[in-house]
Amino acid sequence: MTVPTGRRERKKAATRQKIADTALRLFLERGYDEVGIREVAAEADVAVTTLFSHFASKEALVFEQDTAFEQGLTRAVAERSPGEPLIPALRREVHAMVRHCTADGAAPIWRMIDESPALREYEDSMRLRHAESLAAAIAADPESSRSATACRTIARFVIDAYAIGREAADPEAAVDEIFRMIEAAWEVGGRP
Repeated sequence: MTVPTGRRERKKAATRQKIADTALRLFLERGYDEVGIREVAAEADVAVTTLFSHFASKEALVFEQDTAFEQGLTRAVAERSPGEPLIPALRREVHAMVRHCTADGAAPIWRMIDESPALREYEDSMRLRHAESLAAAIAADPESSRSATACRTIARFVIDAYAIGREAADPEAAVDEIFRMIEAAWEVGGRP
């Protein structure tokens, strides 16, 4: 995620972070379903309209890194070094995402998500959106000559690698194991 450079951008980023931090604290203290949007806005000392200018929904407050993760995946494809293979670039990005989501203090957040049907549904739709964005980036890659189906399939595998790795006892090893399979699938998908 890039650091905002202008004063206005820094102020907006700080407000967004304050809202997200406040929401997460309240959700963890009292339960996701027990906290309303108005309470989050009041506690963060912003108007409800300000909250909604930064977050499209209550669920989005929990998945505050959603856009950064999606952009990271597409950048891993589009901004890799010339000649760098696609799959290792995606593996690095997924490792970074998994490290972020398994850092100290993340377990209570994932328990909260697992216990909330609304949050699980939001996460599922978010993962599908990430997979579609990633598939589009892979298909647009000038070094890729794979079909749209192959691009969508690999993108789904990559997104699933993140989800499975995040839940594994040894996330790093799980991601590596999954990516060996993804690499094999990518190679098979490129054969005539």
